[in-house]
Amino acid sequence: MLNNIVLIGRLAADPELRSTASGTTVCSFTIAVNRRFAPQGGEREADFFRINAWRQLGENCAKFLAKGRKVCVMGPVSARTYQASDGTTRVSLEVRADDVEFLSPRGET
Repeated sequence: MLNNIVLIGRLAADPELRSTASGTTVCSFTIAVNRRFAPQGGEREADFFRINAWRQLGENCAKFLAKGRKVCVMGPVSARTYQASDGTTRVSLEVRADDVEFLSPRGET
């Protein structure tokens, strides 16, 4: 079986770089992917995906990406459920980035 997704979207916030207890760096960020069509009479909707980029790829993402920058992310996707602070169960779609292409020109925000 193949579990690989290709997403093109814009960062919803600045990326966060951190290190695991073993010293491995990971950069996490969320991208908004616009849906192709807007509902009749409404605004265009977007889906949000949590991205985790590890090691050197993560360091590059933290260095060169910022909120609003356009990226293409490729990697396996997984769904994670969690309890929100209001007690509801929510689902988060997460991608372990194998590759991240920076699509916004330098200097564009």
